[in-house]
Amino acid sequence: MIDLGRALKSAMTTGKVVFGVEQSEKTVKNGEAKLVIVASGTAARIAKGAVKRSRADGLKVGLLRPITLWPFPSEAIRAIAKKTKLFLVFEMSTGQMVDDVRLALEGRVPCEFYGRPGGVVPAPQEIQRIIERFWIQKEL
Repeated sequence: MIDLGRALKSAMTTGKVVFGVEQSEKTVKNGEAKLVIVASGTAARIAKGAVKRSRADGLKVGLLRPITLWPFPSEAIRAIAKKTKLFLVFEMSTGQMVDDVRLALEGRVPCEFYGRPGGVVPAPQEIQRIIERFWIQKEL
């Protein structure tokens, strides 16, 4: 929950408006993740199930779920990039957020994309297969 008084005071003092804490990102199990999925909205709910299944299978996978896309959590992505080997952006589109992630990474870590446009909602098992495919291809 946002402390509105504190946020308004900060905005008045700094001139910057940031919604939520640390650019409103929510990270899940990123401490030792070798592969981090970045997903928002419905895609993040699906990815969360895939991350849970993959971790149960022994893969070190994490999830970064931006709550708001502006301002984009570039600082959080760069901080996580210091500890991981691959980012996988999952969107239910042709890839609007992937460009923001790649810009935030500044080439420090590889960034792959998986998108499912057209209204077809994938199951967590499908995303888990994509995770496993990249895990093997990138020799994580």
